[in-house]
Amino acid sequence: MNRVGVIGWPIEHSLSPVMHNAAFQALGMTDWLYDAMAVPPDIARYAVLEPQRHGYIGLNVTVPFKQVAMEYVQPDDKARAIGAVNTIDFRNETGTNTDVDGLINDLVAHDVALTGEKVIVLGAGGAARAAVYGLWQQGAQVVVVNRTKERADDMLLQLTISAGVRNVPALTLDEAIENGASLIVNCTSAGMWPDVENSPWVNGVPYPQGATVYDMIYRPARTKLMQLAETHGGRAISGLGMLVRQGALSFKLWTGVEPPIDVMMQAAQEALAARQK
Repeated sequence: MNRVGVIGWPIEHSLSPVMHNAAFQALGMTDWLYDAMAVPPDIARYAVLEPQRHGYIGLNVTVPFKQVAMEYVQPDDKARAIGAVNTIDFRNETGTNTDVDGLINDLVAHDVALTGEKVIVLGAGGAARAAVYGLWQQGAQVVVVNRTKERADDMLLQLTISAGVRNVPALTLDEAIENGASLIVNCTSAGMWPDVENSPWVNGVPYPQGATVYDMIYRPARTKLMQLAETHGGRAISGLGMLVRQGALSFKLWTGVEPPIDVMMQAAQEALAARQK
């Protein structure tokens, strides 16, 4: 049996086992299995390295292990640029990060223009780092808005050092919308279930007419921020596609096989719907 899986804390909410196992089944790969392992954060080294002893081919890595996993594998250029590993291949003890391409691939799949476009990234955590790096690589004009400007400045300094990212300012939301925006990417947890009435958009700040929102949150399917975009003539895209596409990249890395994105998406959607009943 070829085993892969995901480590995190908590992990019960993860859709990754459902998505990957649906793809294995659809492809007739009956000798592959994906599972989830909840590991407390105080034994990070054990979490990252022990599965290899038990025959695992690779892992996905989620909160809170994405940064610390860098210490126990050989991170590739992408992982080093972002400062986080989310996919490990034990066969060569390497780590990469598929979040960047997961986001960009999903934006492209939704026909969202990036090159030369003005983009506001909300947040300054790990997801925001991946978004800024990916969007900047695509030639977008990126600005970052975070509740704590110092944290945004620190994130951008780290990205300059690790990846050469330049000309990305940290602004207030008021300052950011003065320059206009065609795309807003929410990398915060504001509005995530069960806190569905929350929003990262500051009350009283006008929403840019017609701007697309890409909300990395996928539960609920339509956040307050997504509803705000739609009421102002903009498109609203949830982060479920990013989750599926970053998982698909991990799948191909481990198996060498192109996974059926539509099967993974349907499995994730059905699992989410079942949990919301």
